[in-house]
Amino acid sequence: MATSTNKTAAFGVKCMSKHRYIKKKLTVWCALWAGGIIGPYFFKNHEGHSVTVNGDRYRAMITNFFIPELNNHDVQELWFQQHGTRCHTARAIIDLLKDTFGDCLISRFGSVNWPLRSCDLTPLDYFLWGYVKSLVYADKSQTLDHLEDNIRRVIADIRPQMLEKVIENWTSRLDYIRASCGSHMPEIIFKM
Repeated sequence: MATSTNKTAAFGVKCMSKHRYIKKKLTVWCALWAGGIIGPYFFKNHEGHSVTVNGDRYRAMITNFFIPELNNHDVQELWFQQHGTRCHTARAIIDLLKDTFGDCLISRFGSVNWPLRSCDLTPLDYFLWGYVKSLVYADKSQTLDHLEDNIRRVIADIRPQMLEKVIENWTSRLDYIRASCGSHMPEIIFKM
């Protein structure tokens, strides 16, 4: 597996967030590794309205946003990890990801098969989304545009030192899982 010191791990996931003050939804995607975050990417239609993710939208985001952004960063020995929702694991998506990342794909149907629901093993789930939500909702945004601005600001303010700790924690979680043959992790707690 990749290590945090070489900035060699990357992860992708989407999060759908419904804010209690705003009745509409935003669908947000980010990738992170020890050296930074790519995104946020907001899934929107041609009119600028938020939409849910399907296979076509996910493929377009990977092709038109993520891969070009990734090429702007010096990330070596990249492993791409995603959870196993249907839109992420459609044959066309897996083929695209295998063409892009080769055997370094951690996903359902990828080179390294990944559990469908594994939030305690995915840094975007156990760290990023909770951290971002704890800060972006503080001012009780009344519009989606304001909420989107808050999300962009909070993500831009996350320092690489914090991400290095997140990846260190992730690798310790994986070490624990390997040692315990896949059992639950009651004593693993995210530490900053």
